[in-house]
Amino acid sequence: MISETSAGDASRLQWFKSSYSDSSNSNECVEVATTLDAVHVRDSKNIHGPRLAFASGAWADFTSYASKG
Repeated sequence: MISETSAGDASRLQWFKSSYSDSSNSNECVEVATTLDAVHVRDSKNIHGPRLAFASGAWADFTSYASKG
């Protein structure tokens, strides 16, 4: 995980939700934004709250593992 000391310029990030999100309640989801060096994750119910940033390789490992479940 990448440690961020500030929110940075979150306005430049383009956030999206998974196509697997529950369409009946679109607020119960995480959102993801990608940059060249990281994948950013936030709670869709609190878009101005904290977010996590993962190195691209770490995110790829996580999604590969999660898809096996």
